[in-house]
Amino acid sequence: METIEIETKCTVCKASLVDDTDNGEIICSGCGIVTQEHIADHGPEAKSNSLEDKMKLARATGQTSYSQHDLGITTEISVGSTDFSGKKINAETASQMHRLGKWQQRVRVSSSRDRRLSNILGTVSEICQKNSLPKNVIETASLIYRGLDGKNIKVKGKSVVSISAAVVYMACKQCDVIRSLQEILREVCHAKDLKSKTKLASKYYRTLVMELPTVTVPIVTMDKYISKIANMTNTETRVERLSLEIAEKTKDRNLADGKAPNGIAAAYLYIASILLGQSVLQRDMSSVSGVTEVTIRNRCKEILSCFKLKVTLRPTLAKK
Repeated sequence: METIEIETKCTVCKASLVDDTDNGEIICSGCGIVTQEHIADHGPEAKSNSLEDKMKLARATGQTSYSQHDLGITTEISVGSTDFSGKKINAETASQMHRLGKWQQRVRVSSSRDRRLSNILGTVSEICQKNSLPKNVIETASLIYRGLDGKNIKVKGKSVVSISAAVVYMACKQCDVIRSLQEILREVCHAKDLKSKTKLASKYYRTLVMELPTVTVPIVTMDKYISKIANMTNTETRVERLSLEIAEKTKDRNLADGKAPNGIAAAYLYIASILLGQSVLQRDMSSVSGVTEVTIRNRCKEILSCFKLKVTLRPTLAKK
């Protein structure tokens, strides 16, 4: 077995050697002679907090993404006043790079299909970002629309925002993220257009379900809506547990058919809070769930008047 001897003393002045990790060299601390150079750094990767620093430290391009019409593998020419090393470039070179960037953008979206795909996927990413949705929802929504676009279904003249919201809504269901169509559209359209946009997005969502039979859409149960509103209102655990039990007792009555699930969930929480003596305002429930106070009262009447509920509090739920 071959052994490798590592020098620790300078061969000239016999002084100790020092590692210069920045330059990849080993130098003598006495006479300054370089004994070794071009040494690979086997230490940990440099950490970065900002996106710009990460791009500078990156050794390769980013991952492919379905949220970009070309999957993110096309070369992009950035526009700036400095080159890759940070040196300032002259005006003529900057103007030339700007023209090249414009032509590169035109080449990327040369056909009508690419332009339509780029427009829809850009809107999908914008909706997800404004709703603070995770990255897997963006990728899933983009993949769903790609399956729809492959069927040559005409979306020309239709509302780009509405069809994008329908795709995001389906992706939220697949990724187990609780969002309603109204909540998704509230962040990207005006209040006066919210009702019409929501109605149009509902129509597009039904079209997605019919045209994409291979895409499975899981049913979002009422307990997930209750847990979502309970977390947003900082409701006590015992109130949430009681509301879940009431919802479980009445799930066979189809209370939520044709009604906003947020309103039903808010009603369950409000009833549970009243039974446990908690002071919860309908106004607070309304602002969080996105339904009016009248809707919450009507759903409470349906739950309490249509069914004879006998509530027996266990010691774990009863207030001590």
